[in-house]
Amino acid sequence: MSIQSPSATKKAAPSALVGARLPRWAPVACGVAAVALALTAKFGIGWSGWGTAFWSAALLFIIILSIWSFTIEGKRRAKDRFASTLIYSSFVAAVVPLVLILGYIVVKGWGTLSADFFTHSMNGVSTRKEGGGVYAALIGTLQQVAIAAVIALPIGLFTSIYLVEYGKGRYAKVVTFFVDVMTGVPSIVAGLFVYTFLLIGFGLRPFGAAGAIALALLMLPVAVRSSEEMLKLVPRELRESSYALGVPRWRTILKVVLPTAASGLITSALLAVARVAGETAPLILLVGYTASINTNPFSGDQATLPMMIWDQLGKLGGSVTDNTSGRAWGAALTLVLLVLILNVVARVIARLVRPKAR
Repeated sequence: MSIQSPSATKKAAPSALVGARLPRWAPVACGVAAVALALTAKFGIGWSGWGTAFWSAALLFIIILSIWSFTIEGKRRAKDRFASTLIYSSFVAAVVPLVLILGYIVVKGWGTLSADFFTHSMNGVSTRKEGGGVYAALIGTLQQVAIAAVIALPIGLFTSIYLVEYGKGRYAKVVTFFVDVMTGVPSIVAGLFVYTFLLIGFGLRPFGAAGAIALALLMLPVAVRSSEEMLKLVPRELRESSYALGVPRWRTILKVVLPTAASGLITSALLAVARVAGETAPLILLVGYTASINTNPFSGDQATLPMMIWDQLGKLGGSVTDNTSGRAWGAALTLVLLVLILNVVARVIARLVRPKAR
């Protein structure tokens, strides 16, 4: 009878604890099997649409990999693999639709983009006529979003400063409650509110700034909430150090808190802007639509990118042709590029104003 040495026992113990593991190619094999089964079911049963096949493949992938892991690796590792698979699958489920939407918009709208498309309006361009562009709509969108930002962002910043630095009592809780309520208000409700109290109340016709006010109402809760979170990230020690030197609270906020949170505040402001850049429902009530160029947001109907898309798709009474469809996709791609450019500019500014470590 052979007796193993203690060192040999110590070396053998870890391998016993590790146990059997699935090969590295197991997820790939399970994915291929899940896709094959989903496609077989689609063409064999006759499922309509690719959405059912996609979600069926995802569900089959999780089931096959979990069962295989349970039979080879055991119950404990199977649970861990099941949880990690759900996390990665959720990430893919969130990213894939976004990539598909953006890719489809680029494919459909890229051929429409040109210098003439950005420098001409739709004035005098019929549904069956080629040409025309987003010049008037781009001006209207930029003006209305800018007016909304000028109204909402300062109010949102001051409100978030109050909630973080001063708000301790019942009034702060009431403000927080109404901010949360406004976050879930549908855009059409904001448009109806402005329409009732501004257009009907004063007997005015639709104009660009009226839509900007509705956009400001939608932008405000996003600006408050995101700015509030950025201000909460500033370490409390910085404030206490400033107070210990005898600096008053308002000066501490101005010189310490805001510069420290500047990059995050810029990002939150852009998040609020992106929230309203593509809103359509309030603009139908408050802005109207015109094919001609109107650079005065305080008088007359004004074109915007969402309303141009709505018009080119025949929702304002026109007919849909290949020309109108191409212009609609071009306007949609322009709107996406506008939000992308704003994001890039905000990132650059945030990096420039970020405090440097000394």
